[in-house]
Amino acid sequence: MTITTGTMTDEQRKSVALEFLKRVDSGGNVLELFADDAQFCFPKYGMVRGIDKIQEFFGRLGGIISSIEHHTAYFNYVVDGDRVVVEGTSHGTTATGVEWRAGVTSTGPWCDVFEIRDFKIQRLFVYLDPDYADADTARYPWLDK
Repeated sequence: MTITTGTMTDEQRKSVALEFLKRVDSGGNVLELFADDAQFCFPKYGMVRGIDKIQEFFGRLGGIISSIEHHTAYFNYVVDGDRVVVEGTSHGTTATGVEWRAGVTSTGPWCDVFEIRDFKIQRLFVYLDPDYADADTARYPWLDK
């Protein structure tokens, strides 16, 4: 993907968000899609700012999951100015070999809220259940197996 600066269309903003998710799936370089001072938030990790902190997060996430695939054909998008909201589902495998799949386990559905300007992600807040292995079941009676 060629990165340029300037006015963006809604489709171009959507393409940056989609490129991010595809790179997460393939293990590609997601960091080059972020602005240097980007803000990032992930459940149970918190909010961070800047490429170094975002890189640290993805390094830690790699210790939790070994593979992930976002179901791109079924994404729902809402675009409002610089904001792109992407809702979708995923499946994958944890670093310990536990598989998860949206619709089968409690993990899998997610929603990302991007702010994209000048072909860079300025802000990304991720909303999902980060318990990929369904290990936190004792506190939720509907997860009794």
